Amino acid sequence: MKKILFTLLTLTVFTLSSWAEDGHRLWLPAQKSQTAHVSTNAQSATIDLAKQELTDYFAGTKATLLIDPALTDDEGFTINGNEDSVVVRARRDIGLLYGAYDVLRRQAIQGNMNHVEQHPRFRLRMLNHWDNLDGSIERGYAGESIFEWFHLDEALLHQYARANASIGINGSVLNNVNASPKMLTREYLDEVRKIADLLRPYGIRVYLSINFATPMVLGDTRTADPKNKRVRQWWKRKAKEIYSIIPDFGGFLVKANSEGQPGPGDYHRTHAEGANMLADALAPFNGTVIWRCFVYGANHKGEDRVKQAVSEFKPLDGKFRENVILQTKNGPLDFQPREPYSPVFDQISETPNMAELQITQEYTGQSHHLVYLGPMWNEFFQYVEPEWLAGISGVANIGKDRNWCGHHFSQANWYAFGRLAWDPSLSSEDIAKEWLGQTFSTDENFVYMMSTIMEESRETCVDYMMPLGLHHIFKFDHHYGPEPDGFKAEYPLEWCPVYYHQADANGIGFDRSSKGTDAVSQYREPYASMYDKLETCPENLLLWFHHVPWTYQMKDGSTLWESLQYHYNQGVINVETYHNIWHNKMRHYVDEQRWREVDDRLEDQVQNAREWRDVCLKYFGGFANKKQ
Repeated sequence: MKKILFTLLTLTVFTLSSWAEDGHRLWLPAQKSQTAHVSTNAQSATIDLAKQELTDYFAGTKATLLIDPALTDDEGFTINGNEDSVVVRARRDIGLLYGAYDVLRRQAIQGNMNHVEQHPRFRLRMLNHWDNLDGSIERGYAGESIFEWFHLDEALLHQYARANASIGINGSVLNNVNASPKMLTREYLDEVRKIADLLRPYGIRVYLSINFATPMVLGDTRTADPKNKRVRQWWKRKAKEIYSIIPDFGGFLVKANSEGQPGPGDYHRTHAEGANMLADALAPFNGTVIWRCFVYGANHKGEDRVKQAVSEFKPLDGKFRENVILQTKNGPLDFQPREPYSPVFDQISETPNMAELQITQEYTGQSHHLVYLGPMWNEFFQYVEPEWLAGISGVANIGKDRNWCGHHFSQANWYAFGRLAWDPSLSSEDIAKEWLGQTFSTDENFVYMMSTIMEESRETCVDYMMPLGLHHIFKFDHHYGPEPDGFKAEYPLEWCPVYYHQADANGIGFDRSSKGTDAVSQYREPYASMYDKLETCPENLLLWFHHVPWTYQMKDGSTLWESLQYHYNQGVINVETYHNIWHNKMRHYVDEQRWREVDDRLEDQVQNAREWRDVCLKYFGGFANKKQ
């Protein structure tokens, strides 16, 4: 724990006026203005939204929105002016809306409004909703789906669209990657049209996850073989139908031959053959197929799970149609608190790729833990260059809870995803300060203390859950608590925690060196050599790549077992400190409802962190203490 947080406990704080808040407004402006006059040189539904936002919330006297054909032809914008009068220019109308929101963001945090120029780094900036047709959400921790089929809440969807547009998100996949074939029936497509119409003025295109076996499941074909003529014709007819209903439909997201989902492999076809069939159907309408690389199991018996995506897709690189994008998780396993970056980004060069991040905190405490993911994503972009990517997607953490995300601080992860999807060079610390200033308070003491906590929170989570490269030792199914002894004969071994930590009397960790599974060889240099050697492997990934003796001497002189104990204990101490700071110092800065709700969540987090420490140290100590 940094000394700064302990010294901050002694700061004197001043009581601020209280106000009623429940978190529903997110980071968007709270107080309407009655003074601003806004003029434009063009009209559209999108420009009308930009004009309305500035009319309602700009605290100055004058704002001007100008379509400027001389500017770069993208979704970017320029801002010139000050807190009283601003001019926003853009080549496209959506750029004016993004610019209007940037003006309001800068107003809220007292930022500069002169000589600002912004351009999105990624063309595709998408949310992936894992929402089911019955209203449930897979890995959702904030209530039921906001997409209430046949009973759509238009006001709620407008608020959703506004929040996304304010951070530059321009795509939304409405349903779970474990998709129901019903999603492509006419009755659901008519509902999708309504959502598309609501989101369109905010610059958001809709996409759908599809079940690869849809034509067969619906009874229209006898097979889903991508080489079957009737199947190919069915998809072409379906694409034509979709675009007749939703002319700007974005395309399909596909999870195939993974975790029991159907796919081309069921017919001894490749991922490229399956994706290309769909791509051919969408191509006449400029639609895109986004094909997930999260594939493991069936064809890779005995192969290290973290190697399987490269094994599956590298031989197919360059064999996909031009309108196919591969979507790859940031790490090679499954959204762990810490993973090395996925080597797919090193090995796939001829096919467009986009990164998939997980905003919903499946493995980082869900809606009960304050874990800010911005530092994790900054870390990812230290290894994966933005120019390698066609886009970026995030598994959404949004539900019908009043505060949208289940935990008030989980909103920061939605916000940070959007900001990094727009500009991955932004620092997580600056984003945290932006979010705090817009969401809670601009008081310097508050922002300093809470941004420090947010910045440390991810590393703290790693410490009390799985330090030094440990991974996937969660309880089965729900992934909330620890289960390092987890083994179920009816499960594939690669789903069991004991497969990943491989603790025994000699040591702990998964040997992925050149002497083990050789997963290190999938990385580019210098990382392949660095990870391969025990002496040069970063200690925060040590047990990811190596089976290490309990008595191994760490860089600080401690043994591996002593270091594990230190990290687990330090993680708990940090969370206890976060709770103490919030409980004793933050009440003066925050309204009562949100203070209390965050306080309750932090209390839960303290208890869960202690559980992780106690369970893991007891279990691993049963091996380590035999060697002491």
